[in-house]
Amino acid sequence: MHANVSPPRRRGTLHRFVRQLHLWIGAWGALAAILYGATGLVLNHRMGEGAWPQGESRDTARVTLAIPASARATPEQLSLWLRHTRGLDAQLIRKGGPGGDGRPAPKWSLSGGNARQSWTLDYAPGSDRALLKYSQHSPLAALNRLHKAVGGGLPWRLLADSFAIGMLLLGLSGIWMWGRGRSARELVFSVMGLSTLVFAAVLALALG
Repeated sequence: MHANVSPPRRRGTLHRFVRQLHLWIGAWGALAAILYGATGLVLNHRMGEGAWPQGESRDTARVTLAIPASARATPEQLSLWLRHTRGLDAQLIRKGGPGGDGRPAPKWSLSGGNARQSWTLDYAPGSDRALLKYSQHSPLAALNRLHKAVGGGLPWRLLADSFAIGMLLLGLSGIWMWGRGRSARELVFSVMGLSTLVFAAVLALALG
C-alpha cells in the first residue's frame, strides 16, 4: 500500500523543480544577458552631450540601378527583382507614410545583409532608377544592431526569442522563489517590494 505524497512534500518537489528551471535558464542565457546588458547600456546613452561611442558605420559603395517596369508596382515585386537579379534578400521593407493631397508618394526602403555588412535600396515609386548603398559596420556597431534585431537573420531572431522567453521565465521563477515562505507583509517590506514600487513609479513617469 502506497502512502499519498503529502502537500509539504509536493511543495518541496515543486520548489526544487522551479529552482532547477531557474538555474538551467540562467545558464542558457548567461552570455546573452551579458551581451544585451552591455549593448543596452551603450544604446541607452547614445544621445546628448555625454553620448557614449556607438561604433562606426560607413558606406562602402553606391550603385544606381535601372528598375524595370515590372518591378515598380509594389515593394514586394521590387524585392523579388532584387533577389533574382542581384542576389539580395530584403529582410526589411519600409513603405513610408501615406501620400496624396498634393504630397509626393512616400519612398520605399528595402534593406538586408548581416550585422557587419548591410545594404539599403531607396526607391521613389514611379522612378526608373533607385540608389543601392552598401555599408560596413564596426564590431561595436554590429553588436548594437544585433541588440535591435537588425541584420542577424532568422537564426539570430529565433535565438533572441529564446533568450526573451528565458528572461520572462527567469523573472517569474525568481518572484515565485522569493515569495515562497514569506508573508504578504514580508514581501511588501523587502527588496522585492521596493523594486516593485520604484519600477511602477518610474514607469508611470515615463508613460505620463
